[in-house]
Parts: sequence; structure tokens; C-alpha cells
Amino acid sequence: QVQLVESGGGLVQPGGSLRLSCAASGIIFSINPMTWYRQAPGKQRELVAVITSGGSTNYADSVKGRFTISRDNAKNTVYLQMNSLKPEDTAVYYCNVNNIAYRAYWGQGTQVAVSS
Repeated sequence: QVQLVESGGGLVQPGGSLRLSCAASGIIFSINPMTWYRQAPGKQRELVAVITSGGSTNYADSVKGRFTISRDNAKNTVYLQMNSLKPEDTAVYYCNVNNIAYRAYWGQGTQVAVSS
């Protein structure tokens, strides 16, 4: 019943920008903290950003100052605005619900490739 659908990925040049979206269903979206993770080839999945139900945010040091997580509760959607992209940002990006009841649910992710 829980579904997470990521979108917005693509191929961009270094220094470019992308905005990722994650549409959630099957949960009461507004009361749940949301997260973005990414997994690069050959690397462990890493937490990128967190946003609480109240809108407070935290970021991995590697993306701080470049990425912004936000949410639109009316649309049941969490976003990740990515600016000043670097090749090391290349990864599959996933959203997740930071609630023990729902952490096991993952979408298919969206591929971000940063290359010249």
C-alpha cells in the first residue's frame, strides 16, 4: 500500500542543477519525516538530507550548501533541489519515510548522472 515514486533525475553537466521529486502514497504524509538517500556505483547507500514534519532540515556534509530538501504536504511530495552539481553526486537517489512502520518501503529511485 505504501508507494514512493521518485522522478526528476537525468544527465547534467558539472555545475548544473536538478530538482528531484518523490510522491508518497499510503501514509499520512504530513506527519512523517522524510529523507533522501543516494547510492553511487560501488558505494554504500548514504543519507543525503532529512526534513521533519515541521520543516526542519539536515544535510550530509558533502551536499551542505548545495542541496535543499523541501516538502509540499498538499501534494504529498518531498523535493530535493540540487545545485552546483559535481561528478561525485552521480548516484541513484531514493526517498524514504523516516518512520519505523515505513522504512522498509523503497521506490525504484531516480538516476542522477553528472558528467561533462
